Amino acid sequence: MSKYLFTSESVTEGHPDKVCDAISDAILDNLLSQDNNSHVACETLVTNGLVVVSGEVRSSGSLDIPSIVKETLSDIGYTDEAKGMDNNSVEIKEIIHEQSPEIAQGVDSDDVSEQGAGDQGLMFGFACKETEELMPLPIQIAQRLTERLATIRKDGTLSWLRPDGKSQVTVQYDGFKPVKVTKVVIATQHDDMLDKYGSEENELSFVQKEVIDHIIIPVLKNYDIPYDDEFIVNGTGRFVYGGPAADTGLTGRKIIVDTYGGYAPHGGGAFSGKDPSKVDRSAAYMSRYIAKNVVAADLAERCEVQLSYGIGVAEPTSFYVKTFGTGKISDEQLTQICSDVFPLRPGEIVKHLDLKKPRYYVTSSYGHFGRNGNSFTWEQINLADKLKLAANL
Repeated sequence: MSKYLFTSESVTEGHPDKVCDAISDAILDNLLSQDNNSHVACETLVTNGLVVVSGEVRSSGSLDIPSIVKETLSDIGYTDEAKGMDNNSVEIKEIIHEQSPEIAQGVDSDDVSEQGAGDQGLMFGFACKETEELMPLPIQIAQRLTERLATIRKDGTLSWLRPDGKSQVTVQYDGFKPVKVTKVVIATQHDDMLDKYGSEENELSFVQKEVIDHIIIPVLKNYDIPYDDEFIVNGTGRFVYGGPAADTGLTGRKIIVDTYGGYAPHGGGAFSGKDPSKVDRSAAYMSRYIAKNVVAADLAERCEVQLSYGIGVAEPTSFYVKTFGTGKISDEQLTQICSDVFPLRPGEIVKHLDLKKPRYYVTSSYGHFGRNGNSFTWEQINLADKLKLAANL
C-alpha cells in the first residue's frame, strides 16, 4: 500500500467569503419562509465597510435586504469596525432583478417529475468509512476545528477571539487508511493584546497555548487516531486586522471547503444563495445522499457518485456509482440499483429531500456534508436497508 500525506482546510463563519455565503443563504431562507416556490440566485460581495447584494429572484415574498444583512453580520460577530465590520454602520447596496423567463420556462412544471434542471452542470457526491459521519477524515477534523473556534468565541471561553479564522489538517494515509494526523494549522483573528502582554512575542505565545489547549487538542481527542505534536498557530505572528476590512469576500469561493476538502471531485458549482431548482445544489446533495447510503448499507467502503444535467431537461444526462474496488457487487450493478432506488430528476430530488423549506443558512459554514440536524436531510441513511434488499445482501 502506498503512503502519502493529504491536507484539507476549513474557514470560520467570519472569513469574508463565508460572510458572503451566510448573507446569500439568509436571503434564500427568508424568501423560502414566505414562498416555498421562490427561485433565488443571490450573490454577495463584502469589503471594507461595504456589502453588495445582487442576483435574480422570482418570488411572492418581499425582501428587506439591509435588515437581513445586518442581522447576519451580528450573528457572525461583526458588530465593531475593529473586528472587521460594524453591522450598524456598514454601507449596503442591492441590485436584485427578476429571474430570466427563459430559465423559468425550462424549470416550471405542474408535474414534479417533469421539472427541468435550472442549468446544465455536473455534480459529485462521496462517502467513506473514515469517520462516523462517513466523511474523509482531513476535512471532517478541519471543519470541527473552525466550528469550535466560533463556539468558544461566542460562549465566552476565549472572549478575545475575533470572527475570522482558518484551519488546515494534514493526515498520513496508508492506501485508503488514515493512520496519523501529522500537522494542524490554525490562523485565528484576535483582539489587540499588546498592552496586556508587553510584546508581540508574549502575545503570540499566549494565543498559541490557548488555541492548542482549548481548540486543537479537544477536537483531535474526538477522533480515534494518533497525532503528532506539530501545531502551527498564527504563523505570521499576529492576526488582529481581519474580516472584510482586510480581505474582500465573495459568495461561492469556498466550494472545496463546502464539500470534501479536495478528497473527492467537485463539479464546480457553488451552493449558497441558490434555491433547490438549481441542480448545482440539489443534485450535489442527492449525490452525497446516495453515496452515504451505499456506504451505510455496507455495499462499499467508499463510494463516489456523479450526476449531470442539461438545462430545462428533467432526465440526467449521466449517472454513475463508483466504489474503487471496495464494492460487494459490481459498479454497473450498483449504478442500476441506485437509479431504481433514488429519485434523480430535479423536481423529485427537491421533493424527496424536502428542499423547499428554509434550511440553508446553517449550511453556509462548517460544511454542507458530515453534519447532524434536521436541516441536513441529505445526511439521512434511511434507504440503506432498501439498497441491501435490492442487492440481495
